[in-house]
Amino acid sequence: MVAPPEVIEEVVALARLANTEWQDLRSLRRRGLEKKQTELAALESSSTEFRFFLLSMITGLLSTPEYIRASLAHSPADVTKTIARKLERQEVLYDTKKRFTFILTEQAVRWPLLPPAAMAMQIDRLASLTHLANVKLGVIPIAGYKPMAPMDTFTIYDDTLATVENTTGVVILRDPRDIEMHLELFSTLEGYALFGDEARALLAEWSAACRS
Repeated sequence: MVAPPEVIEEVVALARLANTEWQDLRSLRRRGLEKKQTELAALESSSTEFRFFLLSMITGLLSTPEYIRASLAHSPADVTKTIARKLERQEVLYDTKKRFTFILTEQAVRWPLLPPAAMAMQIDRLASLTHLANVKLGVIPIAGYKPMAPMDTFTIYDDTLATVENTTGVVILRDPRDIEMHLELFSTLEGYALFGDEARALLAEWSAACRS
């Protein structure tokens, strides 16, 4: 017996909904932002390959302590533990069994969240991380034709889970179709990015601009 098409469509839609989770920022703050850091650390421990697309800010794994503190400045709660947990999580970058690809837009790198001298140090940290063998870090300069415009910051863990961030919270996706869509999007964005010496040259230019 074959179910009617409308029933199949509804079942598929429900399955997709079951594989989608929304975590709003207000609830995360009530629970304590450091608890979210513990969840992320567990996810990083259990995953092997990571793909980060950073549209407007630098993620905690790549951040200096000053940048992390500034990124949490508007939180109404005490963020001391959250900052400490974010810094602890950075150790995962030195686990050579794991592979990381970070793609940052020029806006994400250069948005002046800190005073110029501190921003220069943050950009220098990005450049230094490009030398890690298991870290691939690319930057997308604003110049040049790019026919596809990304809308969100997102992270893909292995090929099984993706998180999509916006101002009010995080969407967690587990549906294989959603994962595949974000993998394809990441591949397109990766094609726009500069890596290696080209990335380091741009980062050095942007760092020097902060110091001038």
